Amino acid sequence: MTKDGGGTERATGLIPGLDDLPRAPVAKPADGRAAGGKKAGGKARKGARSPAEDLPVARIAVDMSLPHLDRPFDYLVPSELAAKAVPGCRVRVRFAGQLVDGFLLERAAESDHEGRLSYLERVTSPEPVLTPEVAALAREVADRYAGTFADVVRLAVPPRHARVEAEPVPEAGVDAEAPPEAPVRREPGGWGEYPAGESFLTALETGRAPRAVWTALPGPGWAADIARAVAVVLDSGRGALVVMADGRDVARVDAALEGELGEGRHVALTAELGPAERYRRWLAVLRGSARAVVGTRAAMFAPVAGLGLVVLWDDGDDVHSEPHAPYPHPREVLALRAHRAGAAVLFGGFTRTTDAMRLVESGWAHSLAAARARVREAAPRVRYVGEDGQLARDAAARTARLPNVAFEVARSALEEGPVLVQVPRRGYVPGIACGRCRTPARCVACQGPLSLPSSHGAPYCRWCGRIAGDWHCPECGFFQVRALVVGAKRTAEELGRAFPGVQVRTSGREAVLGGVGAERALVVSTPGAEPPAEGGYTAALLLDGWVLLGRPDLRAGEETLRRWMNAASLVRARCPVVVAAEGSLPAVQALVRWDPVTYAERELAERREVGFPPAALMASLTASPAAIRELLADTRLPDGAEVLGPVPAPQAGAADGPGRNGLDKERALIRVPRAAGFALARALKEAQGVRSARKVAETVRVQIDPLELI
Repeated sequence: MTKDGGGTERATGLIPGLDDLPRAPVAKPADGRAAGGKKAGGKARKGARSPAEDLPVARIAVDMSLPHLDRPFDYLVPSELAAKAVPGCRVRVRFAGQLVDGFLLERAAESDHEGRLSYLERVTSPEPVLTPEVAALAREVADRYAGTFADVVRLAVPPRHARVEAEPVPEAGVDAEAPPEAPVRREPGGWGEYPAGESFLTALETGRAPRAVWTALPGPGWAADIARAVAVVLDSGRGALVVMADGRDVARVDAALEGELGEGRHVALTAELGPAERYRRWLAVLRGSARAVVGTRAAMFAPVAGLGLVVLWDDGDDVHSEPHAPYPHPREVLALRAHRAGAAVLFGGFTRTTDAMRLVESGWAHSLAAARARVREAAPRVRYVGEDGQLARDAAARTARLPNVAFEVARSALEEGPVLVQVPRRGYVPGIACGRCRTPARCVACQGPLSLPSSHGAPYCRWCGRIAGDWHCPECGFFQVRALVVGAKRTAEELGRAFPGVQVRTSGREAVLGGVGAERALVVSTPGAEPPAEGGYTAALLLDGWVLLGRPDLRAGEETLRRWMNAASLVRARCPVVVAAEGSLPAVQALVRWDPVTYAERELAERREVGFPPAALMASLTASPAAIRELLADTRLPDGAEVLGPVPAPQAGAADGPGRNGLDKERALIRVPRAAGFALARALKEAQGVRSARKVAETVRVQIDPLELI
């Protein structure tokens, strides 16, 4: 067998770091020269299979995640399967003595292999589910993230449902090949609020591919603006793809698209649909019945034909991060896909991430924001509490978690409608300590943090779940506890006592509210679970800012500002927002001024000075110390690479410390300039291939651009 030695075509005019990524072909000559079905001059054996007369060689991407096998393999197409074995279909082949799944990438007349080729065992389905465009994108994403083609395809192509495939194909909502009879220029709608908004729509209308980072005005109009941009692209005869963070945002854009486009011209793809319905809608996109898609992160690979626009909303949300290898982020995938397809790009949100700011500063994208006068009209009035002068004027604020000024704002706003209260922590009391010496309470079995589930519940361990009803302080022997951090449930309980007769509703991981009415109510929510209110909230209280800002995370300030602005954008224009945090902090000042762009510029400049992402590119290696040392020894790092660590890796999901078995693994970071990102990914991929060829038992988790560095 011979490895792919074909040339590559490099992208030009892309982002620094994306510029150096090769446009890998879907398949190259891989493993062999086709052998005939009978000996020269001899007769075919009885029962022997004969190869197809036309293009008898099939190049197969086998569903194997081993890095040293990450290449296509050549097989013979038997004559009885010649009609079904089409590029993109699912097949079964014999590999290393076992029947495995795979995708047929292409048919060829001959192979480079000089030995004997095996036959395809069967065609699982003749449906060409892996389109050439998605296959090429999957190869490029695998190379970008030091992963394998098989891992990316698992994310791109949903599992098969034979019953759904057998259903009749619905009629397309619009004929993609027929030009519109009477094209009508759409009004700019909400895009008229932005100085460059109408020119952006005009570029979409004329078939061009503008790239913009959009800082949306606060309020509910963002979904309608996205729908208007998608409608303009569909009117031009192209397709559109919209990626949202969660199902609630998908539902809002789905409703806006239906109102803008009418019924049947788009589909929504979310995990809540169930496997069968999701596959049915995905097939509708594949077969051309719908040319616009809105969905969560898996939709970034949706097979939209004639792609003309990709949209990503709130790219800083950690829900966008893919938890499965090779851990691609929709921002990078959509940027690669837009370049390959020549499509327009719209990355939007109420705030701006440093990653998006880098795209603007590099010239790859343009900034799309409203004028400062319009921002002041649409934004709420933000004030902070927490400075010494304010504490001196407010005696209750010295000991109370909610200062009197916040109480007064809530009491006044409740006369007009609902009030939003954002609490960083879920649960009742997620952290407790000794009531006398303030020593944090820990589990005697695993040293995990103890918490209280309710006012009458016994302390329990958040790691192992063990009840600690007889806990006493190991330092002073005291048995009573006090709260270190108060959760959403306890906050709702306290507000219910403070505002008798007012309905108190909670929204969090256990039960997320889809929305609330315009009647007076207190809505206590954790970040990201805030429900929109009919007509908007009359005020918002952003509590315990120190919890968000004090996290040991490089992105703590950026993420805090994003969560605050997402919550404050649900408040009516010019209505009050109170944030409990120190007013001199940059994130608080950015919220008060409603100026996320300046904050992102400052953050990016500071990270560029110290060499932190996104100014530099980093890769994390997580495994035992011996495995990390072995992988680094096998890796030919590019020039300028810097290895940091390894250091003990915290246990997954344990935010308060390493926890049980947390010290069994370590993590090392490799830092390189962004221009060397592809070279680093290729080097790590090759080293992983060497380890897998040796059949090393332990796997090293390799993650390019990890979300968390600390």
